[in-house]
Amino acid sequence: MSDDQPTTDVYDLRVVVERIEGRSVCGMKPGDHVELTESCRLRIPEGQHFCLYALAACLPLLPAKQRALDDGDWMARDSHVACPDPEERLIMRIERTGRRQIPTEELT
Repeated sequence: MSDDQPTTDVYDLRVVVERIEGRSVCGMKPGDHVELTESCRLRIPEGQHFCLYALAACLPLLPAKQRALDDGDWMARDSHVACPDPEERLIMRIERTGRRQIPTEELT
């Protein structure tokens, strides 16, 4: 990467099942997670799964969490997402796990 090529700082993220306040319909348990790295790559640890509906609840927030945020921005303070299944009441936490500089032209 040349020094004059513009780059964008992007955070890698982990979405972690923090707790389940109801009954676990999807079979996930606290500690299960999915990782978003390199701007657009989803990874689920081998031998695990992540509920599509729980992931869908997080997806709209992930692009914002990948970017630098002002301290006063509510997205900088709020990291919890609830699964849409009211019986399950599965609560997930979005964590930043690292920061990368990616050539801006390579971002999706």
